[in-house]
Amino acid sequence: MEPTTQTDWTDNLPPAARAYLEGRKLDEVECIVSDLPGIARGKAVPASKFARQGYFHLPDSIFFQTITGDWGEAAGADGFIERDMVLRPDMTTATAAPWTGDWTLQVIHDAFDRHGVPVPFSPRNVLKRVVALYEAQGWKPVVAPEMEFYLVARNIDPAKDIMPMMGRSGRPAAARQAYSMTAVDEFGPVIDDIYDFAEAQGFEIDGITQEGGAGQLEINLRHGNPVKLADEVFYFKRLIREAALRHDCFATFMAKPIADEPGSAMHIHHSVMDLQTKKNLFSGPQGGETDLFFHFIGGLQTYLPSAIAVQAPYVNSYRRYVKDHAAPINLEWGRDNRTTGIRIPLSGPEARRVENRLAGMDCNPYLGIAASLACGYLGMMEERWPSKQFRGDAYEGEGDIPRVLGQALDLFDEAKALHEVLGPEFARVYSIVKRTEYEEFLQVISPWEREHLLLNV
Repeated sequence: MEPTTQTDWTDNLPPAARAYLEGRKLDEVECIVSDLPGIARGKAVPASKFARQGYFHLPDSIFFQTITGDWGEAAGADGFIERDMVLRPDMTTATAAPWTGDWTLQVIHDAFDRHGVPVPFSPRNVLKRVVALYEAQGWKPVVAPEMEFYLVARNIDPAKDIMPMMGRSGRPAAARQAYSMTAVDEFGPVIDDIYDFAEAQGFEIDGITQEGGAGQLEINLRHGNPVKLADEVFYFKRLIREAALRHDCFATFMAKPIADEPGSAMHIHHSVMDLQTKKNLFSGPQGGETDLFFHFIGGLQTYLPSAIAVQAPYVNSYRRYVKDHAAPINLEWGRDNRTTGIRIPLSGPEARRVENRLAGMDCNPYLGIAASLACGYLGMMEERWPSKQFRGDAYEGEGDIPRVLGQALDLFDEAKALHEVLGPEFARVYSIVKRTEYEEFLQVISPWEREHLLLNV
């Protein structure tokens, strides 16, 4: 390992990490990288060792692993030889792990091959690639993700249905209480820990609300740099899970954990700034909507069907797309209309933005944001015009997005223009891993099949 050149590397930590360690001795550093599902992979090392190392190694096979722990045959022509990657820390991501028993920092690392070339199927590298394409045009993409999730009762038997958690009142969390402050108070102790952990990690929460499902909450994050915001969602998923475990419940980011309740989305708000002037390119000098604004929408309408396999990555993801269940089933766009897949929120010209409501909370945040930005980028580059603005209830129409993962993967495999933006090697690996997962699922016989087919067919 090559040594770091800093005499005391902790002097250059982000302010929140420095504040967390003030007057304390750092014990351990968790060196982490996101795999395709968004699970943190890596190593925990003593702080003294981290101070001496400039990088560490992990095999590239971590990106070929399915959510079940099996492996996709994605290694390429050289075979499954598990080459070592070089993982280098991005010290701007150093943040506390405040739930641990000792004083621990987490640091996100970027993955390179032995020649210093970014590993193309590492999710953070995929997002960086898309952002770089924007910057090459003089554009600065800005995003704001919304995170929906459920707090549920502990579930250690996969054969049992997932149930809402018990609130402070001793009653199960009630559904259909959207925006209720009483409902938020039911989860007060968990939310208090979420706030405390977020503050220790230096994250700014824009708000927490009760959503329409039993035990379903939404956290909004401030708009900003796509890579930084994806880092925060990556960190937040772990933070929220740890806060829930302290209070004898689980936090789940499944797209549809409870059959009769709404699903959980990761709505993504987008705007594009001019790198030089810092002006919102979706608004003209007089405050009107620009061609680029409409082209971005046109790009989402054109390419989102092919990108759904990235934004809805599991069989369960497609259970969320149900009419009248707070999830879009279409690619219509409308102003302040939550029944459309693409929504233009109320705002002034400076904050004009486009909201993609299709991405599920189960997607990898780096890949979900990258795919959304890729669709908008292609629309702007190809000068795609959207359909006419939709008025009314978009649920009354037919759906026009894939309904099952297999269909979504077929569309993804055909989308060569999208592959060029996200990276052809990423597209190859992602498709293989996801098809492996899909085959694994198809080997499982469900309770529905046993109930209705066993004696009736």
